[in-house]
Amino acid sequence: MERPRDSKDVLNLVREQNVKFVRLWFSDIHGMLKSFAMPVEELEYAFEEGMGFDGSSIKGFARIDESDMIARPDPATFVLLPWRPKEKAVARMFCDIYEPDGTPYKGDPRYVLRRNLEKAQEKGYTFQVGPELEFFYFRSDKSPEILDEGGYFDYPMDAAEDLRRETILALEAMDIRVEYSHHEVAHSQHEIDLRYADALTMADTVMTYRVTVKEIARKYGVYATFMPKPLFGQNGSGMHTHQSLFRGEENAFFDPNDRYYLSETAKSYIAGLLRHVREFTLVLNQWVNSYKRLVPGFEAPAYVCWARRNRSALVRVPLYKPGKEEATRIELRSPDPACNPYLAFACMLNAGLKGMEEGYTLNEPAEMDVYHLSDTERRGLGIEQLPGSLIEAIEHAEGSELLRETLGEHVFNELIMSKKIEWDDYRTRVFPYEIETYLPML
Repeated sequence: MERPRDSKDVLNLVREQNVKFVRLWFSDIHGMLKSFAMPVEELEYAFEEGMGFDGSSIKGFARIDESDMIARPDPATFVLLPWRPKEKAVARMFCDIYEPDGTPYKGDPRYVLRRNLEKAQEKGYTFQVGPELEFFYFRSDKSPEILDEGGYFDYPMDAAEDLRRETILALEAMDIRVEYSHHEVAHSQHEIDLRYADALTMADTVMTYRVTVKEIARKYGVYATFMPKPLFGQNGSGMHTHQSLFRGEENAFFDPNDRYYLSETAKSYIAGLLRHVREFTLVLNQWVNSYKRLVPGFEAPAYVCWARRNRSALVRVPLYKPGKEEATRIELRSPDPACNPYLAFACMLNAGLKGMEEGYTLNEPAEMDVYHLSDTERRGLGIEQLPGSLIEAIEHAEGSELLRETLGEHVFNELIMSKKIEWDDYRTRVFPYEIETYLPML
C-alpha cells in the first residue's frame, strides 16, 4: 500500500481498502499509548475539525478545569492494522494534540519532539535514529515464567522463532523496515532491530512496534513485556539507540581524516550526551524497575564514558567500514524500551546540540572494562556513575535547565511530580524479599 501524503489520499485509501474503523493514537507523558476508534464515516470531519476528548483523564495532560483537547490525525501515519480482520478493516493514524484555540498542546510528547527537531532543522540538520528494542516473552502477565532457556543467538532452544517471524511480517505490512531479529542473552529474551529513520517517524514506529509485539504474542497465547528487568540474575532489556545528524545526504558525524573517523560535530555531540546524561536519565529510564537493569555485570551501562569496541561504555562508536560513510553513528546504550520515545529522542538530540553549540571537548575513549576499575581509578579518569535509583534520577533531573528547556515547563513539572509519587509508593511498600529475609530473624 502506497504511503499517503495528505487527507485526500487517506480518504481514497479507506474506500479502496474497505476500512470500517480508524483508531487515533497518541501518547501520554510516560509513553503509554492512548487510542480511540471512530467509524470511517467520521474521518473527513476528523481531518477538518479534529476530534475532541477529555485531556484531564490522560496522565500528564490538562487539569480538569482546562480539560478540552483536540486530536488531529496525521495522514502520513495512516496504515492498516494487520492483526485485525481484512473484511471491514481497521486502520490507525497518530495524532497531534491541540488546544481548543488551535495552538499545539505543550503537554503532547509528539509536540515536544517536533519542537526540538525544529532546532536541529534551523541549523541544517536532520536527526536519524535506529533503536534496538529488547523484550521478554512469558507465559502470562501474572509471573515471569519463561518460554525457553536459550541465550544469545541460540537457535535450537529458541521457542519464539515463529512469534518473531509473524511480528516482522506484521511490521513490514505497516511499512516498518526491520534489519534482523534474534534470541537475546537472557532466557526468553528477544530482539527485533529496526532500520534507521528520522526521529519523529521512529518515535511513532517504536510505539507501533511495542503494540505489534504484544498483539502477536497475545495471538499465540503468551505475554510480551518491555519491563526493563523482570528476571533476577539475568540481563535486563535495553533500547540501545544509534543516532546521527545529516546535512542533506551528507553524514555530519563522519570525518575521513580523524583517527576515529568522527567529525568535530560528532565529538561535541557525544560530549553533550556525556555531560548531561545524568540530568535526563529520568526520561531514558523512567521506572523504579529501570535501575535494577543499570548495574555492573549484565551488559547495561552504569558509568558515563565512551568507547569504540567496549560495550561496558555508555556511548559506543561502531567501527567505520570503508565506503560506508553514511553509517557513521554513535550508540547510546542506557535507554530502556519502556521509555517514552518522543521525550527520549528529544533529550538525546538537545543534549548533543548543546555540546555542539558550546563546543564541548570529548575526552579520550575508555577502552578498558570500566566495571572492573576501582572507584578511585574511575574518579581519576573523570568517569561518573549514572543514577542508581529512581530518586537519584529525580534529583538530577529537578535541577536541570537543559531538561526543563527540552521538555517545556508543563511536561517537566508533570513528569517530576508523577515520578515522585511512584517513588513514594515504592519506598513505603513491603516486598517479599523483606519478609523472607528479615521476618525470621528480627
